[in-house]
Amino acid sequence: MSDDAHLQIGQVAARTELSIATVRHYDEVGLVTPSARSTGGFRLYTEADIERLLLIRRMKPLGFALADMKDLLDSLDTLNGGASAQQRAAAAQQLQECESKVRESAEKLRKHLAYAEELTGLLGRLLGRADAGEKT
Repeated sequence: MSDDAHLQIGQVAARTELSIATVRHYDEVGLVTPSARSTGGFRLYTEADIERLLLIRRMKPLGFALADMKDLLDSLDTLNGGASAQQRAAAAQQLQECESKVRESAEKLRKHLAYAEELTGLLGRLLGRADAGEKT
């Protein structure tokens, strides 16, 4: 693969909306390893690396711990690689558990959003009354 197909960490950070420090941290903990290094030792990333980082970014606000993220990424690697039927079944089970957790998190977030919208409406009405009272 040519150097043109690789992106430097600053470009990756901008594309993923993650900080450079976060991208480095994910490398240090083994979640996303750069596909290459420049002659100067700089991390170089591919589109596949970016997709991995975007997956992690989606998991983070849903309460997934780094170990959970690693398990999911390993399962995806297993399913995409030349694994045995038993390994593939275990990986598929991991994905199903992850999907269940994501659904539960999404439901909780929808509920919290509804509460926030209710509170916003209430506060808006209260402010509207206070403003109307001051004008009279």
